[in-house]
Amino acid sequence: MQNPYLTYVKDIERALENARDLSVSGKRGLQKSESKALLFSPHPDDECIQGLLPLRLQRELNFQIINVPVTFGSNKDRRTERAEELENACAFLGWHCHTHRSDLRDLETSEVYEIIDHYKPKAIFLPHARDWNLRHISTHKTVMEAIDGYPDLSCWIIETEYWGQMENPNTMVASSREHLAELIAATSFHIGEVSRNPYHLTLPAWMQDNVRRGTERILGQGQRAPNYTFATLYKAHYRKNQKIETSTLLPQQIDLEKPLQFPVKIDS
Repeated sequence: MQNPYLTYVKDIERALENARDLSVSGKRGLQKSESKALLFSPHPDDECIQGLLPLRLQRELNFQIINVPVTFGSNKDRRTERAEELENACAFLGWHCHTHRSDLRDLETSEVYEIIDHYKPKAIFLPHARDWNLRHISTHKTVMEAIDGYPDLSCWIIETEYWGQMENPNTMVASSREHLAELIAATSFHIGEVSRNPYHLTLPAWMQDNVRRGTERILGQGQRAPNYTFATLYKAHYRKNQKIETSTLLPQQIDLEKPLQFPVKIDS
């Protein structure tokens, strides 16, 4: 008996193997805007992996994206290289990179507070509280402590996931093939990391699984899968008057057919 899915599996393996030797170069002009989004990244590379919604905000709504590396990893011998790789990855996407500390140490709560106060963002991205990796978890704690200490902050708080799945994501953001390819290419600039584990090449599979899971967890059990192939899951809250509440003002899914709409001011 011939199994036609064997060809499908072989094609996946072949495509993955062929992509191992690909490389990319270049950079995009930095974009400035009154609408700013801060990405608090646990490590250099998380900005690319979780960067789909920031990328769409930049390209579709003219947001200025500022990545803030909270740590440069546990290997002190690699931190300078990782900082350089991060600069190249952000330059490729046209994002600003806030790395104003010469010793490349981990950020403290007071410094996160100052960064938020300086940029006054309309959206803040950070890992969710149970994202398994210790630095992802500590990044969540550090950023939330800074947010909790900022009584006048009103903005979107958008939690991300990678190592550990969120129990209750509320927004599924679709990715075009072009945006996914950009994020893969940007991740590839983190040369020292992807050379030991080419996880940039598995981003398509991860985003495909997000569609599978998001269809049931966000759209509802038994729902028909949407007509896009790739997506990233988030949990979005809006913070106002020192309170963070789960919001239904972002649509459950942000697909590819309709223009991206992102509330920047909420009066209710």
